[in-house]
Amino acid sequence: METEPSEFERHPGRGRFNAAFFGVMDGYINWLLRKHKTAVYGDLPQTVVEIGSGVGANFRYMQRGTKVIAVEPNPYMHRSLRLAAKRHGIELEIRDVVGERIDLPDSTADTVISSLVLCTVVDPGQVVSEVRRVLRPGGRYSFLEHVAALEGTPTRRVQRMVRRPWAWVFEGCSCERDLETMIRSAGFSSVEMHSYRIHSPFVPFNTQVAGTAVA
Repeated sequence: METEPSEFERHPGRGRFNAAFFGVMDGYINWLLRKHKTAVYGDLPQTVVEIGSGVGANFRYMQRGTKVIAVEPNPYMHRSLRLAAKRHGIELEIRDVVGERIDLPDSTADTVISSLVLCTVVDPGQVVSEVRRVLRPGGRYSFLEHVAALEGTPTRRVQRMVRRPWAWVFEGCSCERDLETMIRSAGFSSVEMHSYRIHSPFVPFNTQVAGTAVA
């Protein structure tokens, strides 16, 4: 019987592969998502907490001089993350912890962001609970995530077919999470979210949501 991992697994092979893959694919993925990222990451403040910063794909949406507290447990991403910060003029502080245990005090962050992260974490509900904990009242959580396709659709069938190899390659990533319902029921004072579909060869990743939740 399979059991769910209880913690992010730091696997040298997969860690290095994902760091290289997302570094190479950064421009293409941004081309697919730029419209939606521009909408949800517009007018970010000078200090941002980012869950799962990866290779720094979202630094291009921030002002030069922004301080980013990057929660990134994959150590193989850190070199690319530092290079991206230097390229975009970002003041970077890396927190080598998982999103389920953000090492920041309560009610201290104005803005938290994530993109393509809640699919990968072991407990997305706990991560969002941590986001709410560290946000000040009125602070915002801006996100862009890929989600399960509608039942009965070809995309949903593909997501089911590839669930195990996809999760193994992409460090636990699940294409079958109802993240929209989870975020809407997480206790934020307001949530604005829209669903959309992109068109890429990575079919399981093509159904997505983006939006902002206010603490």
